[in-house]
Amino acid sequence: MVLVCVTLIVNGYKTFEQCPTNLQSEIKATLLVMGLGENGKPVLE
Repeated sequence: MVLVCVTLIVNGYKTFEQCPTNLQSEIKATLLVMGLGENGKPVLE
């Protein structure tokens, strides 16, 4: 389910806030590993 939500966020079909709250920490961690922020866009350092 986490990867489904990540895919939806990256493709712009869903926002981070629309994902289940019990999965948000795992979703955020997965996005960060991919170099992406909560909005699914690349994180600029």
